[in-house]
Amino acid sequence: MTRLFMILALSANLAPKAVSQINAEQVLTIGRNVLSMDDYMLAIQYFNQAIKAKPYLSDPYFFRALAKLNLDDYAGAEADCTIAIENNKFKTEAYKLRGFSRQMQGKDSLAIEDYNIGLAYNPTDKNFLFYKGVALTELGKYREADSTFNALLRQYPKFEEGFTARARLKLLANDTIAALDDIEKTLSLSKSQINPYLMKAEVYWNRQDWINAASALDAAIRLRPELPELYVNRAFVRYNSDDFFGAMSDYNYAIELDPDNPAAYFNRGLLRYEVKDLEKAEQDMSEVVRLNPSNVHAYFNRGLIRLEEEKYKEALNDFKVIEARYPRFYPIYYAMAQAESNLGNPRQAGFLIHKAEEMVEGYVHDPEKNPLDRPAIAASRSHSVKSNGEESQESESEVMERFNHLVTISQTSETNLSYNERIKGRVQDRNVNVEMEPSYALTIVAPPQTLKSLSNYFRELDDLNQMRILNQTLYLTPGLNSSDFSSMMEDLFDIASSLRSKNPDKLRPADFLLLGIVETMLRNYPAALAALDDAIAVNPRFSVAFMARGYARYANALSELKIAKDAGNEQEAFLDRQAYTSLLQDAIADFDTVLSLDPKVVYAWFNKGNIYYEAGDFTSAMQAYNEAIKIDPDFGEAYFNRGLAYLNAGNKTQAFADLSKAGELGVIPSYNILKRMK
Repeated sequence: MTRLFMILALSANLAPKAVSQINAEQVLTIGRNVLSMDDYMLAIQYFNQAIKAKPYLSDPYFFRALAKLNLDDYAGAEADCTIAIENNKFKTEAYKLRGFSRQMQGKDSLAIEDYNIGLAYNPTDKNFLFYKGVALTELGKYREADSTFNALLRQYPKFEEGFTARARLKLLANDTIAALDDIEKTLSLSKSQINPYLMKAEVYWNRQDWINAASALDAAIRLRPELPELYVNRAFVRYNSDDFFGAMSDYNYAIELDPDNPAAYFNRGLLRYEVKDLEKAEQDMSEVVRLNPSNVHAYFNRGLIRLEEEKYKEALNDFKVIEARYPRFYPIYYAMAQAESNLGNPRQAGFLIHKAEEMVEGYVHDPEKNPLDRPAIAASRSHSVKSNGEESQESESEVMERFNHLVTISQTSETNLSYNERIKGRVQDRNVNVEMEPSYALTIVAPPQTLKSLSNYFRELDDLNQMRILNQTLYLTPGLNSSDFSSMMEDLFDIASSLRSKNPDKLRPADFLLLGIVETMLRNYPAALAALDDAIAVNPRFSVAFMARGYARYANALSELKIAKDAGNEQEAFLDRQAYTSLLQDAIADFDTVLSLDPKVVYAWFNKGNIYYEAGDFTSAMQAYNEAIKIDPDFGEAYFNRGLAYLNAGNKTQAFADLSKAGELGVIPSYNILKRMK
């Protein structure tokens, strides 16, 4: 069966009248076949249909959970497994999958409960034992974890992942000799795992045995040459082995692999600073600041570099960034004093030195009453430094060293968990811009086929099309993408020209509507609004025209605001913002009119929600999406946008739930956002 045939078959299955006629077992079989081909989004749609037909079955929920898990939607997978277990409490694989999903959410205690149930049915199950051992490790229950891994490895003495997981446990328990023993056992069974080499590198790293650490990282890089963090770490090891050129080569390649890697830029900048390549060192620190504007270490080092370049004003600006954030970090005042002195301000320089000395004196006399700020890069157990910008406190003697210290990626690798097979077809790995699903517009172009179950049905629009009083069929479609109708731009211009050339007195409301729709597609919003005003003037109950005008007003408001922002005049932008708000209110009024004529027009509620979202009124947006979902509980885009609204309002839990549901209903960007939120 080809993918196209499957999509067409699915579209047919989505028709409401066909639900009762669905052969649930057949749809489930097709869904499992699709799942085996790693097309998780399409598989979920098949499982949805099986669930609608026979909600009391266990398998459709289980396999939908498996598809969700492969999309990193662990909360959604957990919820589906719970229903699968309620429908069939003897389905042990569902306990395994739910435990795994819980474990991936950090719910290790709950995961262990599931694994214990599974082990009661099958005490020697490899995956139950392995997952349980890892969960116990995460909870810090090292003795119980060790016992579980021992039981696992007695049953499966060639299970290399088991030795790797136990090695990590030994490392966490500071038993490096036992950890190295397990690592060597893993490597004797298989040399294709990266984690044993990373753990081996960490052991030698902590011992400052740079030669063996480098050798372990060499092996890791051979396995995963595409990972820039491995080169950052090897560069650190090479630098400590006095291999300056090898370190520089690794930083260069890390940046080639990942042009937005702040750790590589920071370290390369320090190395360039060390050999007095000041111009390039400054460029590297500027890249770090661009990528992470809150990185005070980059500001400090760039300030020092600029001092040596005699760019005193720029250096002073860098130091002031640190002063604003850490006003009791006394070393910054000495650096600022040097800049002021070189700028010819000896009095200000003296004041800054005096301020620093007062801080130090106060601290010496009473540290608790006069604490000093200690901005420091967060360090891992191995004293390597994470590149995520987190901060912790260090002793004062370490502060300045840390400001000029090479940054490394945390060495300890977590035990890689995978559910049975390697995950493929991962739509959640396709980076997407976090943008709401677009509002629905009237067009003369049929919307593309998608996985979403929405029928785009609008009764008044359907009635109008059935009357056949226009030469064009009108459609309701999400957004107006020029690429969808770029090939027919000339036709659009011809339609608009033909309608405009006619005597307005002879144009019917439907003609004005068509003209307004075409002008909106051409993004000629003033002309579109004028035509739609005429349609409504002739027929004040023309709900389709109100729907079209509401969208045109909304699109016009967005266009006007963009023009104001591009102009760059703050006063004009403020005035335009007021006009923008007024235009949005007019658009809402049109959708309210549609709803007064027919409260069940789900798209009017959805579009209202988008307008409120655009205006930053997330509470009103959520209320509008709520109404849309009440009308159509399968409205994926409404769940998606409501999830974003919850996210903006700070309710991460509800945002997770809505985005998970949106993904289940075919809104593909949901899974990428869920992954990034985690």
